[in-house]
Amino acid sequence: MLVAAAALAGCERETIVAGPNVHDEETNSAANAGVTLPPSIAATKTYRCADNSVINIDWLSDQKSANIRTDQNASPTHVAATEAGQPMAGPGGVALTGTAAAPTVSVTFPGQAAKTCRHG
Repeated sequence: MLVAAAALAGCERETIVAGPNVHDEETNSAANAGVTLPPSIAATKTYRCADNSVINIDWLSDQKSANIRTDQNASPTHVAATEAGQPMAGPGGVALTGTAAAPTVSVTFPGQAAKTCRHG
């Protein structure tokens, strides 16, 4: 038994790592070339609507999408347009027209008429 332990003690240990070499800059650049990060929040604004309701809008940095919340703690509804400055649409018929710089926006929720909401 001592002979076996002595024989194993003399063996050289080698670590084998599966997958790409994470230290290879060319491999990392190629692997990440198609990655697009989501837009960040450029502005968060609160609006009071004509019916006295309040909405919160997170305007995103791509300038063609936003997240709308009807309650500060509610899950947001994402709306987007194909081009910056165009009306944005979301699931179930939610629509938003306006920009973060405009003092008013128009918002439509399912089953409701469009309403104008003012910031500030």
